[in-house]
Amino acid sequence: MRRYRCTNCGNVTRFDVTSVVRSRCFYHYSVAGELEIEEPEEISRVVEEVSCRWCATPKFVEIVTEEAEHSVSEA
Repeated sequence: MRRYRCTNCGNVTRFDVTSVVRSRCFYHYSVAGELEIEEPEEISRVVEEVSCRWCATPKFVEIVTEEAEHSVSEA
């Protein structure tokens, strides 16, 4: 899972993520016509935009790398 950081305000916890998900599911309808979705499987996910919830802009959002996470936790 990706982590994000806003370089404008320092936010690392609140983001609005717009993505397109392609999935496959088993649709099971009862005799009464009620739908139960079973065995959901995510085939692909494409993140289109990530914007900071505090600044309300995608301009300053960056993906946090594992190396950056380790250097912050060791400090």
